Amino acid sequence: MKPLYLLAVLTALSCSKTIEDRCFIKEAEKNNYIEKKPYTAKQILDEKVNYLTITTLKKFRSFKQDSVYAHESKWRMYEKAKNTYDIDYKLFKDKFSEQFLCFGKQELGNTQYALGRNNLGYWLLKIENNQPSAYFLGLSFSHYYLNEIQAAPIIKDGFLQVEGSLVQIIKVPGLPGHDDYSALEDGKLFTISLKDLIKDSDHDGYNDIFEESFGLNPNNKDTDGDGTDDFNDQNPMFTSEKNKFSELYQMLLPTYATTLDFKKMPYYFEVFKSDCDYFHQINPTEYRVLFSPEDKNRQTGYIKITDVFDFGISKIKKDKKDPNTFYINKWGSGSFSDYTVEYKNGKWEVELVSQTVS
Repeated sequence: MKPLYLLAVLTALSCSKTIEDRCFIKEAEKNNYIEKKPYTAKQILDEKVNYLTITTLKKFRSFKQDSVYAHESKWRMYEKAKNTYDIDYKLFKDKFSEQFLCFGKQELGNTQYALGRNNLGYWLLKIENNQPSAYFLGLSFSHYYLNEIQAAPIIKDGFLQVEGSLVQIIKVPGLPGHDDYSALEDGKLFTISLKDLIKDSDHDGYNDIFEESFGLNPNNKDTDGDGTDDFNDQNPMFTSEKNKFSELYQMLLPTYATTLDFKKMPYYFEVFKSDCDYFHQINPTEYRVLFSPEDKNRQTGYIKITDVFDFGISKIKKDKKDPNTFYINKWGSGSFSDYTVEYKNGKWEVELVSQTVS
């Protein structure tokens, strides 16, 4: 499947809807949620990315064995487990500013490798001559589980080789909004050529697989043409513009009670599903942002099957009587919030009307 680049997205949008359609709610507009059916193992294999080879192992560590260890057994002695992890992965934590949960470490000469996972998915982490690099695998955590304990070295003969299972995400009965994994097929070896994995056609610091997975242009280091390369751009997909509605969206971005320096975290993004031009025009000052089209048919193959949306902000609803009053909501971290906002004297006044916490 050809990746969606910015120009194609803008062309499709401009031909079909106006900014009024893309950013403001109409009275008759409804959000019809359709529950996704989990993939079968056959569907995962049939639709796997072409750079990935999957073989079945005769001897293997099962999903149940590994997941019970990763999420239960080792954490029964939390302090000991945490101290061991902090020591074993100190270099990776320092070099990558704690952007990843690391596992599967391997050392080859003056190069250290590890697997990493963050909110976007799985990565190969590399530290060579004290310089860190990360390469996105493009394997959806909705379909692939990589064992925390790897029986063999993850790098061999020019290939990344990782043991794991094919899985599906299932709903937990009685716990709305909480999901869990279920194994479809155990004992798989996932193999990717390092040449394919580290390919970075535009030399911007993000491998082609990452850019294709999230809709950036792998052949242009400055996807939005704003003069800042993608690796150093807080909003690499769209040019930031200051106007009252982009300011509103920026005000409603989720914030974190943390001392982390997001400017040193080029592999951490929040991804939002929105076609609204005003939302696209934000200039975030903390973490980086990416956007995905609302229409599933225009989403990348990776985003179609992977829930990377931890937060969301709605379109804007106009007040029928007051042209300066609007309504908007946002969700994330187990809460849904409704706001009334008023543009007064060149500034937004935001009032929380209701909040639901699950």
